[in-house]
Parts: sequence; C-alpha cells; structure tokens
Amino acid sequence: MANKKIGEIERLPLTDDYIFKRVFAFEGNESVLKDLLEAILKKNIKKVEIKNPEIIPYEKDEKRGLLDIKAETDDGTVLDIEMQMEDKKNTDERGILYLANMITSQLQVGDDYKKLKKSIVIFITNYNFLKRNSYHSVGKVKFDETLPEEYVNMGYKEEDEIASKYIEFHYIELPKYKKKEPSKFTKLDQWMCIFTQNEEGIILAEKENKEIKKAIRALDFISADPKERERHNSILMAEYNRLTSEHNFFEAGKEERNSKRKI
Repeated sequence: MANKKIGEIERLPLTDDYIFKRVFAFEGNESVLKDLLEAILKKNIKKVEIKNPEIIPYEKDEKRGLLDIKAETDDGTVLDIEMQMEDKKNTDERGILYLANMITSQLQVGDDYKKLKKSIVIFITNYNFLKRNSYHSVGKVKFDETLPEEYVNMGYKEEDEIASKYIEFHYIELPKYKKKEPSKFTKLDQWMCIFTQNEEGIILAEKENKEIKKAIRALDFISADPKERERHNSILMAEYNRLTSEHNFFEAGKEERNSKRKI
C-alpha cells in the first residue's frame, strides 16, 4: 500500500527536480523510465539508455536545468526529460534551446545528415502555461494548409502534414491533470497520480503497474535516507538563497534609480 508517510517520514515530492532525477535515473530503474516514456509517447519501447545518470553537485551558481534526464531509446530516438517546478515565463524558449542543443550535438563536421536522430523534449510542469484543454500536449512541426493561389495539381490524394519527423515536444501540465474528470484510467494517468500525490490513485496504479510500484519503492527509499533528505533540503535552500539575492539586487537597483531621479 502506498502511504504518504513512511513511518514518521514524509514522502518527498516527485515534482522536485532533484527527486525526479533520483527516481528516474536511479541505477537499476531504467525500466521505470521506460514505462513512463511509453505512457507519454504512446508506443512500445524495448530499451532505454540513460545518458547522464550522475547528479551534478549543486553549486552556488548552478542552474537547476542540470537535473534533466538525457536518454536514448532502442530505435535511436534521443530525449531530454525535465521536471519544471517554477513558471519563469520562458518554457517555450527553453524547449527550443534544449531541442537545438540536442540536434547540433549529434553531428560533427563532415557527418552524413542521414545520421541525424529524432529529438524529443519532454517537460513535466508544476504549472499551467498553454491555452489548451489537455494536460498532455504534443507539438510537431507541420506544414500550413495549401493556399488556393499556390495550388499545383500533382495528383496527391493526401498531402504531407509533418514538416519534420525529427522534432517533437511534449508538455505535461500537472495542475490541469488535477482537474481532469474521472474517465478511463490510462497508463499516463497512473504516473500522474504519483506526480500529483493522489494517494487513492497511487494505490490503484501500484496494483495495475509493477513499474509504478518500483518507482514508489525508490521514492520511499530516497525519502527515508537522511543524506538524501539533507541534500534535497540543501538544494531548496540554495535555490531560495539565489532567488532572495536576485530579489534584493533588483530592489537595491530600483532604490538607487529612484534616488537619482530625486536629485
């Protein structure tokens, strides 16, 4: 049974990017990540290789983006999966930058372009930012509809719609899932129960999906480890201090500008 507390220890949230990576990049948990990706991508995956299982030490000026998960599936698709905790009003731009880095890092000078692999960015956000009636939105590069004045009769019954098969975005907005009306309990819904701490849903998901149960065991293990909790708390404190410093710097600058106007 999935309990919110393990004994007297509260289970750490999977929406924390550090905990997210610790669970899904945990050694021996490749099958857990594979199951989550199958739920998101709606396809069977034979194997997933985690390219950056290490947790880079959190330093003063480090960005939390270093806690993403880079992976590659058996069909050659490369992925960047990240938990986005705070809406910094740049999710679209971040997604584009991640994707651009994934593409440019694949080929060296002189490489055949046909070696290019499909790149997918997956952001699980703890906030809503898209004006869409879906908690899981999939974005692809598509052609616009053919304009009548640019029509040429080539005999095609159906025109190509996808402009590039190499680019794909997935955005999962957790607050939207919490408002979802009860319906078919999909594989993705099972995973969403863990992210949203839906205890009743977790109990049901554990019964239906062994990988969910494995993920919960990993989460409980991490939550019960004093060193992990200390590291989790130190990361939160470092982030809090960073945001406080930025705020104080901004306020000091604003006060200085106001003082100059009065002179």
